[in-house]
Amino acid sequence: MNDDDTLTWQHRGRRSGPQLPLFDVHFDAMEHPQSGTVMDRLVLGSVDWVNMVAVDEQARCVMVRQYRFGGGYITLETPGGMVDSGEDSLTAARRELLEETGYGGGSWHYLGAVEPNPAIHDHLCHHWLAQGVRPQAEPEPGTGEAIALAHLSAEAVCAAARNGTIRHALALSALARVYPLWHPSLAAVAGPESAWPPQEWARR
Repeated sequence: MNDDDTLTWQHRGRRSGPQLPLFDVHFDAMEHPQSGTVMDRLVLGSVDWVNMVAVDEQARCVMVRQYRFGGGYITLETPGGMVDSGEDSLTAARRELLEETGYGGGSWHYLGAVEPNPAIHDHLCHHWLAQGVRPQAEPEPGTGEAIALAHLSAEAVCAAARNGTIRHALALSALARVYPLWHPSLAAVAGPESAWPPQEWARR
């Protein structure tokens, strides 16, 4: 018996949970791989998410500041949002950047994806790098959003990550694929040849 056989839980059923605005809540009945006990496990279903490292024509990183209810404070983070029905992640990323910041254009490179929290979430967050973006319209955040822009140099982005000003895990994940957040001796900004993988990740 290999390790996967002793670690993989078997799905035995599902029941719906309470209705929430952003998540499809359900409980999966899962059989413990060693004891055989069936236990309910919470899953928060969602569409995929996107966030963007947007660098303008002055080599500044276009970021956003907004109040986050879970943390209870104003965060500094990358623009981002949800992939709407019928969109791919690039279309969603371009739309969200324009809505939140008013910036658009530039050249876009896919930076891969991460699982926000695979313990309870079933979706991906796709990272994109947009280089050479410029103002194209007034920002139009959603009715439930209050957003201010921030323009940071590469050095300021790295300093904000190191001193804890930027603590949003998904923002740090995207930024770390572009900036040397933890290694100040490296080049300030990675070039487009560093974008990986060449094809967009699919939901599992």
